[in-house]
Amino acid sequence: MRNTRATLEERGIRLTKQRKILLEIIDQSGAHLDAEKLYQLATERDPKLNRVTVYRTLKLLKESGLVDELDLMHFEGDQHYYETRMKQEHAHVICLQCGRIEEYFGEPLRAMRQQIQESLGFEIVAARTEVGGYCPHCQAMRREGASPPVAATANSPVAAPSHAD
Repeated sequence: MRNTRATLEERGIRLTKQRKILLEIIDQSGAHLDAEKLYQLATERDPKLNRVTVYRTLKLLKESGLVDELDLMHFEGDQHYYETRMKQEHAHVICLQCGRIEEYFGEPLRAMRQQIQESLGFEIVAARTEVGGYCPHCQAMRREGASPPVAATANSPVAAPSHAD
């Protein structure tokens, strides 16, 4: 939270109680949360917080470069999800059947970034990579001809499903 506070201060933005709550939820949840889920979790900590404050704060944090807004291959339609930008660069791998999301950290991402910079002369300041496919469980279900369950609340990008294999 110290880096976040410093970044906000550099930009002349106060770290209010509401902003701190939202940043903590985004950073500590381990899930990709949409604005509505963030609002629900935030009101558990501060019942006075309202939706408008959540949306304004998300916009401010995004414009300040502290959070990224993700569409996660539009698996859930036009939903957007948020994660802190302070994380190490990674790719999001999304199962197009059940909505499971994995984060991939690895050398190929760094190498691809370097190759793009060298071959195209770009100075990359942000990179976002999404890969869509089928998780091992859904692959097995597809091979067996069974229909895996379509994403429900428990299987949405907000929480990765746990498949019993």
